[in-house]
Amino acid sequence: MKRKILIPLTFSLLFAFHYHLWPQFTPEEIARRPEIEQYLKTAKIIKAKDIGEGVTKPKRIFLESEEEEISGCWKDIKGKQKGYLEGWKYEIAAYEMDKLLDLNMIPPTVQRNFEGKEGSFQFWMEGGMSDLDRMEDDIKIPESELLNWNKNKYKMRAFDCLIGNEDRTQQNIRYTDDWRMILIDHSRSFRSSKKFTENLVYGRNGILGAKLFRILPRAFVQKIKELNFEAINSAAGSYLTEKEIESVLKRKDLLLAEIDEMIKEHGENKILY
Repeated sequence: MKRKILIPLTFSLLFAFHYHLWPQFTPEEIARRPEIEQYLKTAKIIKAKDIGEGVTKPKRIFLESEEEEISGCWKDIKGKQKGYLEGWKYEIAAYEMDKLLDLNMIPPTVQRNFEGKEGSFQFWMEGGMSDLDRMEDDIKIPESELLNWNKNKYKMRAFDCLIGNEDRTQQNIRYTDDWRMILIDHSRSFRSSKKFTENLVYGRNGILGAKLFRILPRAFVQKIKELNFEAINSAAGSYLTEKEIESVLKRKDLLLAEIDEMIKEHGENKILY
């Protein structure tokens, strides 16, 4: 079951190729992010509509383009919603952390004013499918893609542990037609309560279950090791409080400790690649 992915010309490189190497995107693709970020911030809005799903009440906003339809997901959610702390600023902070760690799995996300309100604005991927689509339609991961799919899954779990994302659902894991994993919706991230600074979201004693990150890229783990307050503050300080940044660093220590324990048990070459 194929779903066509329509990509704007200004962003055509970002999702156009099939790579089994980490990171997800090529240097050429990554180099175009500033251009796309600027377009999302400044291009003329021509129409908007409610997306119609999710408690965050996001809107799909369409931008002026002479080539083809370009749009993004805009949300201004903040505060408690149905018992959960939501924040549009966390969407941008997650994207900035994605860039800081060279994870490259989150579409460009910027701050944009719409109808007099500030919110997050994330590039909209046409087509593809969510993990929920895949499950409901009983679509199997092709055998040739399983190794890469598992690598992406473990990177996602480690990233969610680091940013304290308590809301990774099948709806906010998306796939391109060539099975690259794209992560969206991070408005319930960067928790700073004791629950999320003394425990990881995933792992042996994970808050959301004993779901391990069995193998991880050495370069990704090294990037995590290098994180400090100054680096996070420089990348995402406009969207996070000092307490939220300090909470990331506490989870960093927990995450690295668990990785070290896995290495002791199985050997470094079995865990890191």
